[in-house]
Amino acid sequence: MTAIYLLFILILAIFVGFELIRKVPATLHTPLMSGANAISGITVIGALSIAGGEHDTIATWLGGIAVLLATINVVGGYLVTDRMLAMFKKR
Repeated sequence: MTAIYLLFILILAIFVGFELIRKVPATLHTPLMSGANAISGITVIGALSIAGGEHDTIATWLGGIAVLLATINVVGGYLVTDRMLAMFKKR
């Protein structure tokens, strides 16, 4: 029964997130991306504590995967933010 509630919350979060992002004007994408990068940085720190802690093997593996995915998100976010800011520089 708990899995059904978690699946419902996941699906609801997907729809709400999609609607929120779709309605954001283009001028606000860069500041929002910077905020998302900060949140992903916090995720990397939390994932590192799980991956490096003395937990079960599955928790260590999941922590390692979380570190990898969050790091990809942070690096990609900074690259996108840098590219978007470069569009506003005068030549």
